[in-house]
Order: sequence, then C-alpha cells, then structure tokens
Amino acid sequence: MAGAEGKINLLDAVPIRGAHITTMWEGECAVLSYPRFKSDWIRRFLLPKSFPKDIRVTLEEHGTAVWSLIDGRRTVGEIVGLLAEHFRNEENYGHRVTAYILRLQKDGFVRLMVRR
Repeated sequence: MAGAEGKINLLDAVPIRGAHITTMWEGECAVLSYPRFKSDWIRRFLLPKSFPKDIRVTLEEHGTAVWSLIDGRRTVGEIVGLLAEHFRNEENYGHRVTAYILRLQKDGFVRLMVRR
C-alpha cells in the first residue's frame, strides 16, 4: 500500500470481470460482449429490431492474454508476473499491462477489489 491514507498499490488489487460481460472466442482472440443499454425496457422498445442488442469488442493478442488471466482471484501483480513470458520480457511490459487493466476498469469491463 502507498503511504497516503486511502491510496492502494494497483499491483495488490484484484480485477474482477463485470457480470454484464460475456466472453466468446474467435480463433485465439477473446470477444467481449455487453448490452448496448442497461435497461431491458429500452432494449426491447427503443432499439430498432435490425440493430444489435449487444456491443462486441474483439481483443488483440495481448489484450486476450490479460483478459484470460482475470479470474477474480489473481492480483494485478500476479497477472503481470504470469505474462512476462508472453510479452517476452519486453521493456515496460508491466506498465503496459497495468495501464490496460486500468483502461478496462475505466470502460466498465472490470472493477478492482482490494484485499484487506
């Protein structure tokens, strides 16, 4: 944990997939699917019938590798450690992984939980 009150070390946080996210696979890549609208009423009555009810996001190779390790038990630090070989120990890959997880959080795909 960081020294300041209320701050956490991101590497100690556990990313948890959003319950509204469905994971499918296209070849080696994960495809994330989530409802276009939260309200079932809006989806049923305001969304044109020809319009897809879900938004689909296809992850690239590295994104898929990160997503596949987000299981609600591993910390960000553990995920970074497990991906060292995948990223072939490229310089700053740990920062790349943490930035990606923060982006997933910002976009609502995961939430971060801190173990106490």
